[in-house]
Amino acid sequence: MTNRLELAGVISKAPIHRQSPAGIPHCHFVLEHRSTQVEADLSRQVFCRLSVVVSGQGSTQQTQHLALGSPIKVSGFLAYQTSRQGEGKLVLHADHIIDI
Repeated sequence: MTNRLELAGVISKAPIHRQSPAGIPHCHFVLEHRSTQVEADLSRQVFCRLSVVVSGQGSTQQTQHLALGSPIKVSGFLAYQTSRQGEGKLVLHADHIIDI
């Protein structure tokens, strides 16, 4: 099964760097995307916000320069995550980030 997503946008919630109890570094932020897409031969304004997490030993290098308002492109896989309050959402687990 394929689960791969690439999305460009602007960081709309500042990156938060944390470490898991097992010592794995994580960086969490929110990416906001706006564009015009064509659907059924009509132009459509598209907007979405997606939570992004970058994990692992290489995540610190990939995310140390990120800041609120940074334009980036991320790629990775989607996973469903449930909060402590029981609310579910899709999260992009990024493995590649580039500045745009």
